[in-house]
Amino acid sequence: MLKNMNLTNVAAACHGELHNCSNPDEVYINGAVIDSRQVEDGYLFVAVKGERVDGHDFVVDLLNGPAACALVEVAPQNCDKPYIVVPSTLVALKEIAAFYRQQLDIKVVGITGSVGKTSTKEMIASVLAQKYNVLKTEGNFNNEIGLPLTIMRIRDEHEVAVLEMGISDFDEMHRLAAIGNPDISVITNIGTCHLENLGDRDGVLRAKTEMFDHLTSRGLAILNGEDDKLATVSQVNGKAPIFFGIHREDAHAPLVGYATDVKNLGLDGMQATIHYEDSAFDVHIHVPGIHNVANAVAATCVAKEWGLSDAQIQAGVNAAGTITGRSNLIHADNGLTIIDDCYNANPMSMKEALNILNTASGRKIAVLGDMGELGVNERALHREVGEHMANLAIDELYTAGELSEEIVAGARERAPQTSIHAFATRDELLDMLKKDVKPGDTVLVKASHFMSFTKIVNDLKSLEF
Repeated sequence: MLKNMNLTNVAAACHGELHNCSNPDEVYINGAVIDSRQVEDGYLFVAVKGERVDGHDFVVDLLNGPAACALVEVAPQNCDKPYIVVPSTLVALKEIAAFYRQQLDIKVVGITGSVGKTSTKEMIASVLAQKYNVLKTEGNFNNEIGLPLTIMRIRDEHEVAVLEMGISDFDEMHRLAAIGNPDISVITNIGTCHLENLGDRDGVLRAKTEMFDHLTSRGLAILNGEDDKLATVSQVNGKAPIFFGIHREDAHAPLVGYATDVKNLGLDGMQATIHYEDSAFDVHIHVPGIHNVANAVAATCVAKEWGLSDAQIQAGVNAAGTITGRSNLIHADNGLTIIDDCYNANPMSMKEALNILNTASGRKIAVLGDMGELGVNERALHREVGEHMANLAIDELYTAGELSEEIVAGARERAPQTSIHAFATRDELLDMLKKDVKPGDTVLVKASHFMSFTKIVNDLKSLEF
C-alpha cells in the first residue's frame, strides 16, 4: 500500500466525493494508473476521457475486478464499489500525487532544460543507483499526466526519485514542480525551444526557472555554467547555484564541476577526466556526443551532494545508456547503424545529432524532418540546421516536410559536399531511402514527434539487402 493513501486522504486531497465505502480509513490504494490494462490489485483507476477511448467505460468492470477505487467525473451506473467523483480527473490526479509526495521521505531530483533532459536523467539515475534505490521517469512521462503517474510509482524501497520535467508554456513548470517538490533542480541549458509560446530564450529561462519556487527548504540548483542565460542566476532561495560544464575556461560562470582530457571516440562514446573540487577521476561514457560529458559532470555534482564516492560515480557514468528515440544507437542485423533520435527535435538537438553522425565511419546519411513549436522564426531556425552542415562530412541528406525545405536551402548554400534529397512526405522519403542505403552506412533519423519518423527507424531495421 502507498503510505498514508487511504481513501479518506485520497478523497480529501482532490476535494472529491467518495461513494460506497463504509471504512475509508482502512482501505488503502497500492498505485494509480489511467490505462485500464495496467490496473493491479488495490489500484486507483483514474478515468480519463481521451480522443478515442473514454476510461469511464471500463470503471464498473475494473471495480468488480482488481481496482480498489475509481476516480471519475461521471458517477458509474449500478455500481456498489468505491468511487470518487471530481470535476476533473486530470486535475485530481495532480492533487493526489502532490499529497502523496508530501508523505514521502525521499530525495528528489527535478531535471529540465531545452535539450538533453532525458539523457541527463538517465545519467543521473545510473550514477545515483550505485548507492541508492532509484526510481526514474520512464519514457516520455515528463508532463502534467506523466509526472503524477511517475510519483505514484514510488514505493517504500525507493530512496531517490529522478524526475524529468518538460514544459512548453509559462506556469506549466509551476504546476509540475509543485507536485514533484524537488530537493535538487538540474537545468541542462536554455535553448530555442517552444518559442511559439515562450517568445525567446529569456522567456525560456523564466519558464524553466519556475522550478526554483518549489524546491524543498534544503533545495539546491545545479546549473550549466556554460549557458549564458543560466549563468545569470546568482542565487536560488538564498543559496548560490552549483555550476557545471565541460570547459572551465569557456564558461560564463565559475564551474565547480568540469572536465579535462576529453576524447571523442565517435559512436563508441567519450572519454574524459571529471573534476569536482579536489576530486578527479577518469570515465568512459558509452553514449556518443560531447554533451554526454556535460551530463556526466552534472550527475557528478548531484552525486557529490548526496555522498557518493568517486568510484561509485565512475561506475555509474560508465554504466549509463540510452533509450529508444533519444540518440539510441542501433546496430541492425542487416549491417546498418541507425542513430534513432526521432522522439523529438529542436535546433540545438538537431545540430548535436549531426555532430554525432559526423563521427561515424563509412557513409553518413542524415534523415531529417520538420521541428515544431519554434514560433515566428521557425523557417530561419530550420535553415540554421542546414547551414550547420557546412563543416561536417555528411554524405547524404534526406528531408521531408515543408519546413525542412529550409534545411535543404541552408545545406545547399553551405554544404555542397552533401548530396541532397528533399521530399514532401515521410513515405516518399522512405521509399527512396530504402533503395539507397547499404550495409556499412550510418543513418541518423531525427524530427519532431509529429513527423512519425519511428516508421523510418523500424523499416530500416527490418530492411533486407
